[in-house]
Amino acid sequence: MQDDSSRTITVGTAVATPGQTVRGIIPVATLAGGNAVEIPVVVINGAKPGPVLWVNGAIHGDEPEGPLCCQNLLREVSPNSLAGTLVLVPVVNVAAFEAASRGNPLDTFSHDMNRIYPGRPNGYLSERVAYAHYEIMTKVADLEISIHSGGAHSFLAPAMFTDERPESVELGTAMGPGWGCMMSNVSPKGSPMAAMAEAGKVGITVEYGGRSATSPELFAKVGRVLADAILNVLKHYKMIPGEAAYDQNRTKGQQEALLAQASGLFLAEPGIQFLTPMKKGDRIATIVNFFGDELAQLRAPADGMIFGLRALPNVTTGDWCCFFNKVEGPRV
Repeated sequence: MQDDSSRTITVGTAVATPGQTVRGIIPVATLAGGNAVEIPVVVINGAKPGPVLWVNGAIHGDEPEGPLCCQNLLREVSPNSLAGTLVLVPVVNVAAFEAASRGNPLDTFSHDMNRIYPGRPNGYLSERVAYAHYEIMTKVADLEISIHSGGAHSFLAPAMFTDERPESVELGTAMGPGWGCMMSNVSPKGSPMAAMAEAGKVGITVEYGGRSATSPELFAKVGRVLADAILNVLKHYKMIPGEAAYDQNRTKGQQEALLAQASGLFLAEPGIQFLTPMKKGDRIATIVNFFGDELAQLRAPADGMIFGLRALPNVTTGDWCCFFNKVEGPRV
């Protein structure tokens, strides 16, 4: 019989024996005023053995959907019915979250933590935060999901990136119904997903929500959909009771970000639908000047579907406007 002490999970100051839910922090540094820089964590250690699933939220501070999802999971996943361990990191980048900014506004040289991950132990502050997180995650986790959204800029429909290894595609498939927009990231760099792959483990990046879905009802819906997807993952890996469900229309594709070719007012095509097949050349949006004169058009660069559109109609040349999935075919 396995000794329960051998299944004690330690993440920073959170030390959870089987059957326990424990909150804690990953310590990083101290600021000049004495305030601690630390990453909040929750460890839900199941009463029975199994894999460790690690969920990351708010590596971008203007993306609050991950924290809401983690709060739902904390309420709903009982360690007594869990096989394995669920680690929740509701906010990876606390300084960015406090500023409601993509990155820590005081750390200009490594502002975007999802581009410089896993950071450096002796680097800029954001790099040190990333490294403290990375060092523990890659030792503890078997599976990792990073939750992203359109943040302050865009709205993104449910979509994800896998690294195309079978085990990464399996984790993406386990997200369940509504998560069929699966794009390839075969050489990921600068993210927790990439770090997990380099460690010989499995991670994916999922996207859902953003600025135009932050009214009370819509924000609650996004948090619910994300939590239900994670619960489906737990069912798929036999970590909680129940049968997992799967999307029957999964596609394989590549992301292309469409940028503004003019400055003015961004007007999406009337009736445009997310995650709906489009043909190359179909019009997505028009950019007009202050008087309504057309300046530029955005058109589908290939057969595929849009999974994200900017939420702010104000647009400047070179801004992100649309996230497009160039669909290569059904995923088998």
